[in-house]
Amino acid sequence: MSKNKKKRNKITKWQKLDNTANIFPAIATRTMTNVYRISVILNEDVDGEILQNALDTILPEFDTFNVRMKRGIFWYYFETNYKKPPKVMEENDFPCRYIEAYANNNYLFRVTYYKKRINLEVFHVLADGMGGFNFLRELTYEYLRLKHPDKLAGEFHGLSDETSLNTEDSYLKNFRKSHAKGYKTERAVEVKGEKLPAGGFGVIHGYVPVERIKAAGKKYGASINEYIVALFIYSIYKEYLHGQPSKKPIASCVPVNLRPYFDSSTTRNFFVMVSAVFKPEKDNYTFEEVVEIVKKSLREQINKEHLEELFSYNVSNQKNIILRSVPLFIKMPAMKSVYRSSAKANTTTLTNVGNIVIDDKYKPYISNFQSMISVSTGQNIKCGVCSYEGEMVISFTSILKDVSIQKRFFRTLVENDVPVRVESNGVYYE
Repeated sequence: MSKNKKKRNKITKWQKLDNTANIFPAIATRTMTNVYRISVILNEDVDGEILQNALDTILPEFDTFNVRMKRGIFWYYFETNYKKPPKVMEENDFPCRYIEAYANNNYLFRVTYYKKRINLEVFHVLADGMGGFNFLRELTYEYLRLKHPDKLAGEFHGLSDETSLNTEDSYLKNFRKSHAKGYKTERAVEVKGEKLPAGGFGVIHGYVPVERIKAAGKKYGASINEYIVALFIYSIYKEYLHGQPSKKPIASCVPVNLRPYFDSSTTRNFFVMVSAVFKPEKDNYTFEEVVEIVKKSLREQINKEHLEELFSYNVSNQKNIILRSVPLFIKMPAMKSVYRSSAKANTTTLTNVGNIVIDDKYKPYISNFQSMISVSTGQNIKCGVCSYEGEMVISFTSILKDVSIQKRFFRTLVENDVPVRVESNGVYYE
């Protein structure tokens, strides 16, 4: 088995952080963790011991996750981690907490479970949501094989065909010389208010039929993603700005998966951020007006040429020989400063990892998936979206007590003939 072979050889691999990953060690704190969570909900309670065995089996196969981060003179880098895999724990805290590497055998992810749910939490330095789902899918497959050896092959025979082990830095591979900055830094509206008790983290999930939300978007000539982003921005406009004009725009970061545009299968980060921008210059915009503005904003940006321009600008800074020669202890404060400036240009983030595809033989054991992201500087409420077998899960995360924005969002869906089933993690009822 390849796991045993790797242990015998003890070949330590090392690799540079990808272009996007370089920023995360500089800005991560206990309150801005840069940790995202993806979860699979099974049709039966999870056995923690079997889940640990599954993780022990598959982790050595994934060079993206089987690493620890080291600090070099000029940049951080990864090297193979030969410590025991992280201990699988029953969930006992809020999602997306800071990952303390030293207490986690130097791994930068954690696996927890609660009743029927398996959670994978990842420090964004390792991989984006697509890379995370790549890992979670195999972890789930192996867990189910061990749990049901009579119906599924109980012995590990390798990864499924749809799982990639590609670890290339697709930013560098597809880099083109560029001098255009591509990003605007106009300060955006920040949603503020009374916060949950220290460490509190509110989660509200909305379950909706994909076909119904697709039909709702079609009425406005919008894709599902355009419709959801517009509805989130409209909800902020109505509930936070109360339909009033603002000198600052409401702007939502929208991560764009670059793999389809550049024929990549990397399991590392490969995305860029575009911003859907709505500047309310008058009273009482209708939802239809907001959708049109958001559609135009996104469509002007989401094309291969512009996306290439965005990440090429970032890579050009990384490749700059002068910047490369600056010691890390000087780079870190500068990177934090640049991040703080750019972070103020967005009100929130909405990320949609798309439709989750599962091998037919495992479908009877899986009910659904969830995706959520941690809050960050200036963004006290965010949204994660994923779909599975015709159902979409829209997950709001927030550190604010007020939930009027979330209520407006789901209420507007219902008014648009989209049925919604809502659940939360209970913090709003305490």
